[in-house]
Amino acid sequence: MSQFVHLHLHTDYSMLDGACDVEKLVKRVKELGMPAVAMTDHGNIFGAVHFVNAARAVDVKPIVGCELYVCKKEDHHTERTPPEGDTYNHLLVLAENEEGYRNLTKITSEASLHGFYYKPRISKKFLAEHSRGLLALSGCLKGEVAERLMESNYDAARAAAASYRDIFGEKNFYLEIQDQGLAMEHRIHPGLFQLEKDLGVPLVATNDSHYLCEDDAHAQDVMVCIQTGKSIQDTNRMKFEGNQFFVKSHEEMSRVFKDAPDVLSRTLDIAERCNLKLEKVSSPFPHFDVPAGFTLDSYFEHVTREGFARRLEVLRPMEGKGQLKHSLADYEQRLARELAIIQQMKFSGYFLIVWDFIRYAKEHDIPVGPGRGSAAGALVAYSLGITDIDPLQHELLFERFLNPERISMPDIDIDFCMNRRGEVIDYVTRKYGRDNVAQIHHVRHDGGEGGDQGRRPRHGRSLHRCGSHREDGSQPAHITLEEAIQESPQLHDAYEKDSQIRELLETAKKLEGLVRNSGVHAAGVVISPRPLTELVPLHKTKNDEIVTAFDMVAIEKLGLLKMDFLGLTTLTILDDTIKLIAQTRGQKLELAALPLEDDETYHKVFDKGLTSGVFQFESHGMRDVLRRVPAELHRRPYRVERTLSAGADSGWHDR
Repeated sequence: MSQFVHLHLHTDYSMLDGACDVEKLVKRVKELGMPAVAMTDHGNIFGAVHFVNAARAVDVKPIVGCELYVCKKEDHHTERTPPEGDTYNHLLVLAENEEGYRNLTKITSEASLHGFYYKPRISKKFLAEHSRGLLALSGCLKGEVAERLMESNYDAARAAAASYRDIFGEKNFYLEIQDQGLAMEHRIHPGLFQLEKDLGVPLVATNDSHYLCEDDAHAQDVMVCIQTGKSIQDTNRMKFEGNQFFVKSHEEMSRVFKDAPDVLSRTLDIAERCNLKLEKVSSPFPHFDVPAGFTLDSYFEHVTREGFARRLEVLRPMEGKGQLKHSLADYEQRLARELAIIQQMKFSGYFLIVWDFIRYAKEHDIPVGPGRGSAAGALVAYSLGITDIDPLQHELLFERFLNPERISMPDIDIDFCMNRRGEVIDYVTRKYGRDNVAQIHHVRHDGGEGGDQGRRPRHGRSLHRCGSHREDGSQPAHITLEEAIQESPQLHDAYEKDSQIRELLETAKKLEGLVRNSGVHAAGVVISPRPLTELVPLHKTKNDEIVTAFDMVAIEKLGLLKMDFLGLTTLTILDDTIKLIAQTRGQKLELAALPLEDDETYHKVFDKGLTSGVFQFESHGMRDVLRRVPAELHRRPYRVERTLSAGADSGWHDR
């Protein structure tokens, strides 16, 4: 086993600065025989959940940390925002346990929400108030201790180190020593060893890793160019000096620190101390008030049966006309079975929460979609007014939505009018508390064709000049660069014959799939049973929107309640159309009452491919198919076949 662990490491979640993919990182660490590795991105812990899961999957201990930006001016102690003109120092912190993780979420949230001034900054005062469970390292050349030593001010360096020792505790603060071959690093090494002797604060070696392997240095340099808007040929730009900022092996680190092996072995001691589990939230649902005399289950059943009674007012006349495919007795049996399963799986609260905000929307004339996805197979959802699609009449299966043999959180996607979606989110925020509700962070990854580094001719050449389309002219979605090279003869030929194009593509392949930037998820909203900063970090976007610092996948892995509030322009158009018809013709249309077998609609709309805005039928390819298919097929009745498959794709399937 390696006698060294990387404690200072930037992944691609250090936006356009770190060029280290999390999945590749943990595999590389495993290959090097290292028992643990830390993730310490600049000012955030965006990737913590993905990192923890990836590391555990290869049996490497994950250490969650962050390289903080600490304000220099002490007057920030009495303010929520850093004073203008303030500068900052770096400081590395690692979560030792669950308490440390909770404090780290509060620190990074405070820095982003209230301390952002070019960078998400934090004060020493806030650090001191939230230091329990954290281990701290003095940082790189931008650390306060290192800066004072570079100024040849040993007394100030000693005072800075002593202040951090006081903040975090005598056993929880370490002096950090680095050697990426920089002259300034070598200059301060004697001072660091003297501080260790004078203060009794142990020295620990780190490598300020920003990319995986030594030959990734050029690709990371290109990424920095993208971040700063510079060309690779520019001489006056931000640039990492040398090529030693990679994930080195124990042997490589031993050669660098051959005269001080203790600074390497102490990294194992720190790794032993860090034991964060980052487990799922045990009770993800917020408290839902029910009337006196009801439990959560009984009230859920009560409002469901009330809703079903209202649906019966439509179903009974249909049964009398012979229009129902199933008897009302079948409906009653289906409803009782669904209620029992939902209560057994302890999801009554979930349905009440969804029922409540949809009821609010409808009571305030906010257009709501009729339902889509597997939730449309639930008679309970139809009864509660969550959906307006009769699952029995359309032969939809409840088991595709919820299955007691494969327990997972229900997922109901709800469409709202684009213009009024925010009103529903505001209602939920007021009901469950502003600290308990937030939209969800969305991280964008660099996709195929090289992303930015391929589109922008930073190398003096453009990838698109070479072409990456198939022979039929189509441009396949989600294609990787390697696939594009193999599929496009023109691109493959350029790759083989043009050294500059080859270099561009090889660089782009190294950056492909890395985090590019971030924003707000189009639909996701998380509702927590307690203040979110106790569970996940929060982040303020460039548009001052407050979102979770974890993305949708991470939120789901933590077991938090996530809802999709999708703003749909189509609903807005439909609502405006109905209002215009009422104003101009005096007719009040009910969308739910419109016939689905209208021959004129099929003839004028579907036969001619005039389906822009019709879900699943608006693409160029679908419109072309509609125009070519014989018109009578559009109006032919269909049947649903239910088949039970075995193997990896097991379960009921509709055809």
